[in-house]
Amino acid sequence: MVLSGRSRLGTTVYWATHYLMIAAFVAFALFPLFWLLKVSVTPNDILYTEGVRMWPSRITWDNYAFVLTKSSFPHFFLNSVIVSGSTAFITTIIAAMTGYAFSRFAFRGKVVIIALMLITQMFPLVMLIAPIFRILAPLGLTDSLTGLIIVYTAFNVPFATFLMQSFFDGIPRDLEEAAMIDGNTRFEAFRKIILPLTLPGVAATLGFVFTAAWSELLFALMLVSSESASTFPVGLLSFVSKFSVDFGQMMAAGVLALVPACLFFLLIQRYLVQGLTAGAVKG
Repeated sequence: MVLSGRSRLGTTVYWATHYLMIAAFVAFALFPLFWLLKVSVTPNDILYTEGVRMWPSRITWDNYAFVLTKSSFPHFFLNSVIVSGSTAFITTIIAAMTGYAFSRFAFRGKVVIIALMLITQMFPLVMLIAPIFRILAPLGLTDSLTGLIIVYTAFNVPFATFLMQSFFDGIPRDLEEAAMIDGNTRFEAFRKIILPLTLPGVAATLGFVFTAAWSELLFALMLVSSESASTFPVGLLSFVSKFSVDFGQMMAAGVLALVPACLFFLLIQRYLVQGLTAGAVKG
C-alpha cells in the first residue's frame, strides 16, 4: 500500500518529534554530569569570575591531582568499593534463593512473610537510625564496614527478592521438572537450568543493589564516626569547611566516584540486554 503525501508527512513529523523528545530527555539527564565535569576542570580563580559558560576558557587537572594524592579520597573510595561490592554479592545470593522459594513453593505463612517484607519498605529511614544504632552498638558493629554491609543488606534484600521473584515467575516450571525427571535434584535443576536463565535478573539485581549501596549517605553518616571507616559519600563532606566549599575538588571527587559504577555496568550490560529465556525452549 502506497502512503499518500499527507500520510508520509505525518509519519515523518511523528518520528521527528519522537526522536527530538528522546534527545531532549537524554540531554536533560546528562547535563548535570556534564556540569560536574566542567566544574571539576575549572581553575578556582575563574570559577566565579567568568559567569555562566558552557566550558571554561582554560582547564586544570589540579583538582584531580589533589583528590588523588593529597586527600583521603582513595581510602574512602576503597571503603565504598568493599561495602558496595559485598552488599551486592550477599544480597543477590539471598534474594535469588528467597525469590525462587516464593516463586515455586506454597508454604504456610508465605503471605505473612511477603507482607512483612513489604512493610519494611514503608518506614522512613530516618526513624530507624536510633533503633539500628542501639542494636549494632552492643555488638561492636558501629563505626565499621561490617556494620554498614549488614545494614545495607538488610534494607536491600526485600526489594531484591521481589525483583528476582518476578524473573523466576517468567520461567516455565516445565524446564526444572524436565531436569528433575532426568535425575537432577531440585537444587541441581536450579543451579544448572534456572539460574543461568535468570542471569539478566541477577545482573539487574546486582546493579540495583550496588548503586543503592554506593550512593547511600544517611546510614554511612550516622553509623560511622571515624575517617578510617567512612565511605565516599561521607568523604565528600570533607571538602566542605566552616566558611567555604571547594567545589572544584568536590566535583573532581564526584567524577572519580562515577568510575566504579560505570565499569560495573559495563561488565554486566550483556546480561541486561539478553532475553530472559531466549533459546531456552525450542519448538
